[in-house]
Amino acid sequence: MNIEQIYTGCLAQGAYYITSNGEAAIIDPLREVQPYLDRLAKDDVKLKYVFETHFHADFVSGHLDLSKKTGAPIVYGATAQPEFDAIIAEDGQTFKVGNITIKALHTPGHTMESTTYLLLDENGKEHAIFSGDTLFIGDVGRPDLAQKAAHMTQEQLAATLFHSLRDKIMTLPDETIVYPAHGAGSACGKNMSKETVSTIGEQKKLNYALRADMTEQEFVNEVTDGLLPPPGYFGMNVAMNKKGYDSLDDVMKKGKQALEPNAFEVAAEESGALILDTRNPKEFYQGFVPQSINIGIDGGFAPWVGAMIMDVQQPILLITDEGREEETIIRLSRVGFDNVLGYLKGSFAEWKAAGKEIDTIDRISPEEFAQKFDKETSKVVDVRKESEYAAQHVEEAYNKPLDFINEWVRDINPDEHFFMHCAGGYRSMIAASILQARGYRNFTEIEGGFGQIQKQEAIPTSNFVCQSKTLSK
Repeated sequence: MNIEQIYTGCLAQGAYYITSNGEAAIIDPLREVQPYLDRLAKDDVKLKYVFETHFHADFVSGHLDLSKKTGAPIVYGATAQPEFDAIIAEDGQTFKVGNITIKALHTPGHTMESTTYLLLDENGKEHAIFSGDTLFIGDVGRPDLAQKAAHMTQEQLAATLFHSLRDKIMTLPDETIVYPAHGAGSACGKNMSKETVSTIGEQKKLNYALRADMTEQEFVNEVTDGLLPPPGYFGMNVAMNKKGYDSLDDVMKKGKQALEPNAFEVAAEESGALILDTRNPKEFYQGFVPQSINIGIDGGFAPWVGAMIMDVQQPILLITDEGREEETIIRLSRVGFDNVLGYLKGSFAEWKAAGKEIDTIDRISPEEFAQKFDKETSKVVDVRKESEYAAQHVEEAYNKPLDFINEWVRDINPDEHFFMHCAGGYRSMIAASILQARGYRNFTEIEGGFGQIQKQEAIPTSNFVCQSKTLSK
C-alpha cells in the first residue's frame, strides 16, 4: 500500500493518490489529469475509483476528465446529486482497491453530501481518513457555504457538523492518520494549520473544535464566529463540479492562441475581454497594456483571480512571461476560468516594440514614503486582511482589505491623494491595477509593503498585538 499527498500550494489543496496490489484510487483530483495518467502508467496500476469528498467550491476537480480517460467510476457520498453518472455511496459502503478497503463515512455539515473516506489496511485496521473539508488540521470546514443548497442556516449546518465529528470521526482510534483537503491559506476554513497531515489523537488535543468537553452550542458559536463572506466564484465552481464542464483539452486548445499586438488589441476591443497580466508586480508597474489587471502568477494566483474577477464566464486575454502561457491557462482552469481567448505573443516586450500605448503605476520605495509621509496630512490605505491590520499597522491608516475592493472603491474621493500598501507588494499591485483600470490615479503604491514600511523609523506604527488566529498571505 502506498499513499501520496499531492499538495498544490497555490490552492492550499491536497489530492491523494493511493495504490495497492496493482490498483489505484485518487481522491479530490486537480483539474489537469495528465500527471495522474502518467503516474498510473509509470506505476503500471489500474485506476479503480475516483473519490470526491464533496462538491468543491474553491476549485474545479478533475473527476470528469479522469473518469472519461480511464473508465474509473466517480464516487460521491450519500445525498449527492451530480448531473452525470456516479456511484452514490451509502453511509458505511466499502470499496476494494487491491488489498485495502475504503469505507465511505457520511459526515455532513460543511455540505450535506460531505463524506470522509476511511482507509482500512490489508488487515482491516483503521489506517487513515481522507476528511475533505469536514476536518482540517487545526480547524473544521466552514458551515456557511451550502446554506442555500441545503435550505439550512449556517447554525443548523454547524450543529450537523458537530455530530458528524463526534459520531463518525472522533470515535476512530487516536493513531488514525488525518489527510485533509486543504491547509493554511484556503478560504474553506478560518484557522487551518500549515501542517497538512496529523492524527485523530493530535487533533483531539490541538484542534479547538474537537474539545472533549465542548457542547453543541459552544461548537456552533465558535465555528460560525468571524466567518468572512466567501469569494464570489465559489458558487460557480460548485455548479461546475456538480453539473459538468468542458474538457481541459478543449480549454487549452482555445486558450493557446498566440496573438500579435495588433490582433491582441482588436480582440480586446471586440470581445470586451479582461486583460490579465500575470507578470511579477516589479515588472508590471514599470509598463503594461492600459486597462490590464495584474495578478502575479508567483503568488496566490488562482484564488485571487476568483476573488477579484468572480464571473468564471468572463472572457480573458493573457499577458504572461514567455513560456508560462500553458501554466497560466491550467491554473485559471483550476478555479473554473475556462474562457481564455488567447495570449499576447512575445509578452509585453512585443507590445512595447510595436509602439503601442503603455501605462505605468506610481510606485515608490519605503524610503521615499518615509520622506513624503506627513502624519497630519498623509492618507494611508492598508489593503491587508483585518487580522493583519489588527496585529500592527501604520498609525491612522485606513484598513480596506483587497477582498472587498468592489465595495470600498465607491467611497474613493478622486481628488484626494492616498498612499497604499499590503504586506509585501503583491496585493497592493492588484489593487493599484484595478483602481487605475477604473480611472483612479490619485494614489501612490508602496513597494515592499508593511514588511518594509515598519523598518522606517519616521513612520509611526501601532504596537504589535499577537493574533492567534491570523491567516496572512
